[in-house]
Amino acid sequence: MRRWWLIGAACALTVGGAPAIAGSQALAARAPSLAGATQTGSSVLLVCNGSTKPCPPGTSVFSTVQSAVNAAKSGDWILVWPGVYHEKSTQWPTAGVWIQKPNLHIRGLDRNQVIIDGSNGTASQPCPSSPSLQDTNGGAGRDGIVVAKASGVTIQNLTVCDYLAGTGGHGNEIWWNGGDGTGKIGMSTYTGSYLSATSMYGPSDLQSPNLAQYGIFVSNARGPGVIEESYASNMADAAYYVGACQRVCHATLKHDVGTNSNLGYSGTNAGGPLVIEDSVFSRNRAGIVPNSLNNDDAPPPQNGACPGTAKSCFFVVHNVIKNNNNPNAPTSGLAGAIGTGVEISGGAYDTVVDNLIIHNGGWGVVTHDFPDTETPPAGSHCQGGVQLSPGLCDFPAHGNKIHGNFFSDDGFFGNVTNGDLATVGIVPTTPRNCFYGNRDAAGRVTSAPADIQTAAVDGRPCGKVGTSDPDLVDQLICATGDTSLGIPCPKGSHYPKQTKIAILALPAQPTMPDPCAGVPANRFCSSRS
Repeated sequence: MRRWWLIGAACALTVGGAPAIAGSQALAARAPSLAGATQTGSSVLLVCNGSTKPCPPGTSVFSTVQSAVNAAKSGDWILVWPGVYHEKSTQWPTAGVWIQKPNLHIRGLDRNQVIIDGSNGTASQPCPSSPSLQDTNGGAGRDGIVVAKASGVTIQNLTVCDYLAGTGGHGNEIWWNGGDGTGKIGMSTYTGSYLSATSMYGPSDLQSPNLAQYGIFVSNARGPGVIEESYASNMADAAYYVGACQRVCHATLKHDVGTNSNLGYSGTNAGGPLVIEDSVFSRNRAGIVPNSLNNDDAPPPQNGACPGTAKSCFFVVHNVIKNNNNPNAPTSGLAGAIGTGVEISGGAYDTVVDNLIIHNGGWGVVTHDFPDTETPPAGSHCQGGVQLSPGLCDFPAHGNKIHGNFFSDDGFFGNVTNGDLATVGIVPTTPRNCFYGNRDAAGRVTSAPADIQTAAVDGRPCGKVGTSDPDLVDQLICATGDTSLGIPCPKGSHYPKQTKIAILALPAQPTMPDPCAGVPANRFCSSRS
C-alpha cells in the first residue's frame, strides 16, 4: 500500500517562472486559520500529567490526551501542558490518541516540551533509541495521533515520536485518515501547524518491520487542508504524505521541513489543487515524489490537473530541495531512487517551478512512466493508465511542466543520464512533459536526453509527444539498490549503498508564538509563567 515504482520496470522494458506563481497559489484553497479566532460556545479541556513540569495549582485536569478527547464535544479545545505523554488508546488499540469527533482543536503549550511518545521510555529521556524501550504493540504496530473520518480537527504545537509499524501496516506519527484502504474520500477540512514528527528507533536490522513509516500523513481527505511550520524526520517511507485524493486534494504544505527519510514527500494518486511551497526537503534518499499506483489509495492516477480541465493545479514552488543522497536514512520495502530531488513517477499535469534544486547526485528533476504489476483491489483498474498486458498497467508521466528552477551541482554521481533534468516514457503520450527556462549555476543545464529544453526535444512549445532516454530506466533501478528484479546495474554505474540506519537527532523547533491566542479563557493560559 502506497508503495511506489520500479517493481514492474523489467516487464515494461519488454513492451515495446515566477510570473505564474501568484495565479497558481490562488488555486490551492487554504483551511481557515484558528490562531486568532475564538470559538463561540467552546469549552477548554486541560491536560497535564506533571511528568516534566508541575501542573498549575488548583486546576482540574485530565492526565492523558485521550481522556480529554473522550470527554470533549465537537468544537472544544484541548490544551496540553508541557510533559511526556505515553498515549496508548484503549478505544482503538492501534492508536496512541484516537479522534472521531469533528472540529476538535488540540494544541500543546510548547512544541518542544509537549511530547506524545509511543515508546516505553521515561519522561526524563523521551523518544529513546534503544530497541528494548520500544513498544511494537505485540508486533502489530501502532500509530500516534489518528484522526479517523473527523473533519475540522486541528493539531498544533507538539511533538509525536516513536510510534512504530510492526506487521500491521502502522507507524504513522500524525495521521488524518479519511478512509485508508476504502478508495473513497471520507474527510474534508484539517489543519496541522508547528508539529514535529519523528522516530529515534534505529535498529541494526536494515529490514526491520518496526521502523516508523510516515511522519505527517493525510489520506482520503478533500480538504481544504494545511500542514505548515512543521518538521518530520527519520521515516522509512515518507516524512510527509498527502494521497488518495485524486484531483480533489485542496491541500497546502508550506514552511515545512522533511529530512532523513526514504522520501521527503510522497503523494500517491493525489492531485487537483495541491501546493508544496516554501519548504525544505533535504538529506532524504529522494526529495519530492508524486506517484501513481493501481491500488486502494483512491482510484489512480496521480493527476495534478484542476478538476474538469487540463490546466495544472499541483504546484511544487519556492522550495529548497537539496542533498537528497542519503543511503542510510530509514528505508522500508522499496527504497527511493537515491540522489533524486523531484521524481514524478507516472504522474500528470504537475508543475515544478521556481525551486532551488542543489547537490542531488542522481537527478535534479526526473519524470518517468510507472509500469505497475501489482494486483489491484476492486475499484482500481488502471484508470488513467495503459493496460499493456493483463498484469501490467503503465501510468505515463505526461503534461508535467518543469520550468524556472535553479540547479547547482546536480548529477555529481556521474552515471549515464545523471544531471539536472531527465525523462523516460514507455508509451507515446500527448502532451508529454515540458522543460523550459531552467538554469544551472555552471551555465549549461545537463539533461537526458541531451538539450531537453530545446523545441526539438522537450522544450516549448509544450504539447507535443515528446522524447525519452531509454538508458534512464536501468539507471533508476540501479539507484534504488533493488536486486529482486534480477537486473544488474549497468556496467560502471555507482550509487551509494545502505550500510546502516542512521537516525537524525530532533533539534529544537520554533514553537507557536502565542499558543493561547484564540483560545477561550482558561487556567493554563492565565497561569503560564
